[in-house]
Amino acid sequence: DLFRLHYQPQIALNSGRLLGVEALIRWTDAEFGNVSPALFIPLAEETGFIVAIGNWVLGEAVRQAAIWQGDERPVTVSINVSAMQFAQADFVSRIERAIQAAGLRPNLLELELTESILVKDVDETLARLHQLARLGVGMSIDDFGTGYSSLAYLKKFPISKLKIDRSFVMGLPLDESDRAIVSATIGMARALGLSVVAEGVETTAQRDYLAALDCESFQGFLCAPGLSAEDFERLRATLPI
Repeated sequence: DLFRLHYQPQIALNSGRLLGVEALIRWTDAEFGNVSPALFIPLAEETGFIVAIGNWVLGEAVRQAAIWQGDERPVTVSINVSAMQFAQADFVSRIERAIQAAGLRPNLLELELTESILVKDVDETLARLHQLARLGVGMSIDDFGTGYSSLAYLKKFPISKLKIDRSFVMGLPLDESDRAIVSATIGMARALGLSVVAEGVETTAQRDYLAALDCESFQGFLCAPGLSAEDFERLRATLPI
C-alpha cells in the first residue's frame, strides 16, 4: 500500500495528441508524507530493493495498460528499468509473463533504459535487447546525453526512441549549449530513424523551440505532472484524438 503509480502524458508537438504515458512511482509514508523518488530510489539501488520495486512497477503498469487497452483509446505505458533489474537472469521472461498474464499487446509496453545499462557487458546486453525486441515491447534510452553517449550502441541496439533529459531542456531557448545539444540530438535521432521525447518541458517557449526543431513529443508540467489513473483519464478525454 506504500507505493502507487502516477502517469505523465507524452504529447505530440505537431498535433497535441497523446502518444503515451510514463509511469512514475510515488511513495506516501504515514510519518513523512510524500517521499521524493530522488530520495528513495538511490537508497533502493544501494540496498538492492530496487529489483523488488521494479517488479512491482512492471506488474502494476502492465495491469493498468491492459485496462486502457480495453478502452477505445489504448495508451502505451513506459516504465523505467534499473541496471540491477535489467541484470536479473529472469528479466526477459518476467516481462513476457507479465504481458501474457494481463493479456496486454506487447507494443503497449515500453521499457526506458539508462545509458549505463547499455554500456555494461555489451554482448550480453545486446542479446537481451534482441530478446525483448522479439517479444514486441518498445525500448527507449532515458536521459539521453547525461551518461556515456557512445553513438556506436545507437546503431547496434534495437532502440526506437531517445528521451532528452530535462537538464538540457531547462535552459531552452536561451542557453546556447543546451540549444546545440538538443538540436544535435534531434538531428541524429532523425538520421537514425528514432523518435524523440523531450522531458521537463515547462514553458511554451521551450515547447515552441522543440517543435521548430521537429522534436516529436514532450512531457512536463506544461501539459501535466504525473497524474493518478483517474485524473489522467479525465485529462485524456480533453486531448485531441
